[in-house]
Amino acid sequence: MHADEIRQKVMGYTQGTALLNIAYIGIVNRLFEKLAKTGPLTASDLAQQAGVDKGYVVRWCDTGYAFDLLDETDDGLFSLTEAGHMFLPDVPGTLMPFAVGAVLGTHMAERAAGLMPGGERPGEKVLGERGTVLPWFGPMLEKMFGPFLDNEIIPNVPVYQEVDARGGLAVDLGCGNGWYLRTLARRLPQLRAIGLDGFGENIRQANAMAEAEAMAGRVSFREGDIYNFSIDEKADLIAMNRALHHVWDQKEKVFSILAKHLKDDGVVIIWEPNWPVMRSRLREPDKRMMAFQNLSEHVQGNHFLRPEEIADQFRAVGLEPEVYLFGNDRESVVVGRKA
Repeated sequence: MHADEIRQKVMGYTQGTALLNIAYIGIVNRLFEKLAKTGPLTASDLAQQAGVDKGYVVRWCDTGYAFDLLDETDDGLFSLTEAGHMFLPDVPGTLMPFAVGAVLGTHMAERAAGLMPGGERPGEKVLGERGTVLPWFGPMLEKMFGPFLDNEIIPNVPVYQEVDARGGLAVDLGCGNGWYLRTLARRLPQLRAIGLDGFGENIRQANAMAEAEAMAGRVSFREGDIYNFSIDEKADLIAMNRALHHVWDQKEKVFSILAKHLKDDGVVIIWEPNWPVMRSRLREPDKRMMAFQNLSEHVQGNHFLRPEEIADQFRAVGLEPEVYLFGNDRESVVVGRKA
């Protein structure tokens, strides 16, 4: 590829990044939602409807129009284009996760650039350094991975049905906004569930959505620490959904805790990105973002894992592992059963 071709390609990437940034502003300030609900509005009326500053909204409408997220009528009314409609958080196949992920990724890139000279790894607190991102982190994961859990993982990992059949208790450690347990509860009507997370904002969202979905009687969420939590009975299922790599530096302690809180016929289900053995696989289009995400994880003091590493830790605490791979080997689900 010649230099001019590379330049044109990168310029295209730059415009794509800008589009996602513009969409992020509209998502966080509910501008897309207001336009979808009320129909075409002037920039001034949109600002009033959303309860935000008119000057910002005027400029946002200019950029939204420039990037084909908005259309404008002859009398100055703005409406959503088909592309703009796709950034509504609740439409099927929403593009919201890509906008939130792009802004979070830029934040992580800036932090990595500044931390690299000294090697500091500040940990999980970096997720809370951008006030507009954290409330959208859980919804981003839910829209990105919820359908995959519902359509691919639950039907193809038999232990979910086994636990549901006996009305068992599922505990999700690092539950975020509760999307994993709420997805299970919709599919497994006999299941009871408790979610634990260290971020109060996540727990607030999780309980509110469980109540809105009429799940509050059998699904609950509370603030908790994986290293120091208590439940009234041992669990039939303990889940760690894309969370184990956050505590891998304490893996011996973590797996001992998992085994301790498990019933004799219980299972642990670990869902993690599957870090490839061969670096060459990172050039596959559906795995490129994994490499960047792993750099972001390094800022937080973490790194992605291979299923063999997880299986070895299960064996170390007397659990027999079963490994399932999904999504062209991008995702691994490792089940540990008491031997």
